[in-house]
Amino acid sequence: MHYNQFEDVPVWQESRILTNRIYKLIESSPKLQKDYSLLDQLKRAAFSILLNIAEGFERGSNKEFANFLNISI
Repeated sequence: MHYNQFEDVPVWQESRILTNRIYKLIESSPKLQKDYSLLDQLKRAAFSILLNIAEGFERGSNKEFANFLNISI
């Protein structure tokens, strides 16, 4: 299947849902909000998944896209 933009790729869409859930979990947990290092790590890790999928998609080759999908796991 061919996608015109990375936002159309189902794995990117699912990753966005996961990222939103992580951010909502953080917002709803006062105890978690006090642990700044864990908070920062969770946010960066979740967002990194989206960025890796997008970057791999933009590379234009299936081999590189597969590599970036592997990195995002």
